[in-house]
Amino acid sequence: MLITDDFLPVPVPESLDATYLVPIVGLPKVSPKTAVEGLAGRLAEPVHGLARQMLDSPLMTVDTRPVSEFPELPPDLLTAFGATEAQLARLAAATHLVVVQAEYRPGWPPAHEWAARAVAAAVAETVDGDVVDVFGLQFLDPAAALRSLPDEQGRIRLVDWVLVPYSSDADGLWFTTKGLRRFGLLELQAQGVPDHLTRAWGAVMTGAARRLLRDWTEGLAGEEVPAFVQLPVLATVTGHDIAVAYGNPEQHGATAPVLLRLELDPATDPDADSFLTLNPPPGHPGPPGRYFAAACATLFNGIQPDVRYARSGDAMSRAIATARAALDDIRARFLAGGLPAESQLVVKYGLPGDDGPEYVWAGVTSWDNPERIVGASASDAAGDPTVRIGAPVVVEAADVVDWAVLDGTGVIEGGWTQAVLDAGEPPIAE
Repeated sequence: MLITDDFLPVPVPESLDATYLVPIVGLPKVSPKTAVEGLAGRLAEPVHGLARQMLDSPLMTVDTRPVSEFPELPPDLLTAFGATEAQLARLAAATHLVVVQAEYRPGWPPAHEWAARAVAAAVAETVDGDVVDVFGLQFLDPAAALRSLPDEQGRIRLVDWVLVPYSSDADGLWFTTKGLRRFGLLELQAQGVPDHLTRAWGAVMTGAARRLLRDWTEGLAGEEVPAFVQLPVLATVTGHDIAVAYGNPEQHGATAPVLLRLELDPATDPDADSFLTLNPPPGHPGPPGRYFAAACATLFNGIQPDVRYARSGDAMSRAIATARAALDDIRARFLAGGLPAESQLVVKYGLPGDDGPEYVWAGVTSWDNPERIVGASASDAAGDPTVRIGAPVVVEAADVVDWAVLDGTGVIEGGWTQAVLDAGEPPIAE
């Protein structure tokens, strides 16, 4: 095994497994094989065929057992990862659990995860029930579980498989990933992240996970499973990595890359997880949080991904009026292909909220109708859980308060309201 200062040898597990549960009342009336056959035409290949093949092999088991045979799933953790009261109530009322388990070698595709999730979703549909992802301690409705599986081109959204929880410590925020171990890779962590970067750094962690997972699976591409995969010590993360992880590869492609240094942090407790820690690159002065903030600014092209609520005022009113007066012109240039090469048009619009509108940015993908803009969100909304980085959005032109043209250096045109905010016009809340 070759070990150099440029690469970090990361151990590879011998095999991987996935477990999904379907809580039900009574016994299932449809067999797993029949349930999976019902997905024909709805589930892309090769996943549909993969699920059928694994059902007929010793690599997958599907059992129905009384709930009493299992330890109670922790409701507090399920709630923390998004469980609703209705889902918890259905779990409490269940008499049996359909247990779907699959095993496979490390590598791509992760057949154990794709097949087990497909079978569990198929079974859950037949009983109008839920899927419980045991690894992530998450409830999934069957439709969401099926949407998370690969499309006809084999593409997935990594955010459907990897979560990025965080907590506070003495030095700031501690971020970890939860989901990379599905693929055999160690989870990532970052410490000392400034408090105001919660949404932005979560997106950066997701982009870093995507980049390292690609390197990881490339290292597993041979016929034999190696004992170690050599990952680059200096990982390069781009806005494109973030966009692909969120399912929108056409977005954020013009951003400059940032470097993050990988360090293996082995667990001292045999029952605890080891991590790959993300650090600033060698030679960076100052605390890690300063570099993390600079990395977010680079990856998001100078447009703050954190939500800002702009107060009314003369400067802000003038900025909005200026932006709106130029909307027709920028639309015409966008449609004519008249924007600079390798640039991105984004618009800022208001979402209704209890404390007034919340203003967020979206990258424009099409603008055929002058009254309606189709795009992808450039940030997570604080007040609307459906608006997440990379998620598709439809914006009414009447709601637009600003626009900007971005390239790898940041804003090259527009962005008048952002300039007012950056100049010190105080927001109501951040």
